[in-house]
Amino acid sequence: MAKFKRSDPEIEGLVAASGLSPLIACSLDTGNRGLMSAFVECWHKETNSFHLLVREVTFTLDDVASLLHLLVVGAFHSFELLHVDDAVDMLVELLEVSAVEVRAETIQCDGSYVRLLWLRDVYQTKIKACDWIVAVRAYLLHLLRCTLFANKSATHVHVVFLDALRDLCTCMII
Repeated sequence: MAKFKRSDPEIEGLVAASGLSPLIACSLDTGNRGLMSAFVECWHKETNSFHLLVREVTFTLDDVASLLHLLVVGAFHSFELLHVDDAVDMLVELLEVSAVEVRAETIQCDGSYVRLLWLRDVYQTKIKACDWIVAVRAYLLHLLRCTLFANKSATHVHVVFLDALRDLCTCMII
């Protein structure tokens, strides 16, 4: 299945209203995978910095705002680890997929994760069904995974990031 490129025309307004559309231009899918992998290897979450051969580099919120063209205001969303059962419930509620399908996906991913390929399939299904809010959630979850929350797996996304999109789409007007 093709990777996400840009959002479908039907949901572009919702994606723009989320404030996350600048991330489209800088997603992992459009970047140098080797370079991104090298940066992921150098990241130390304990200090929130990159440990490079030349020195330690820390990115500030101002750097994020300047580089990614994102508005940085308010408190950062606090993510807590999810038990698989909670992840299944969240996926059923927010992506409107069957519990049986989600349970099979989390078993295949061995935890509170889903494959990007599975997420793309959900997105395509929701676009075909004209279920715009759910399609936006799937699209933005993929976008967040490929930019702000990239990890070494390059194939999975942690379900906990979907929680940040819970209220995002419900307050948007179609």
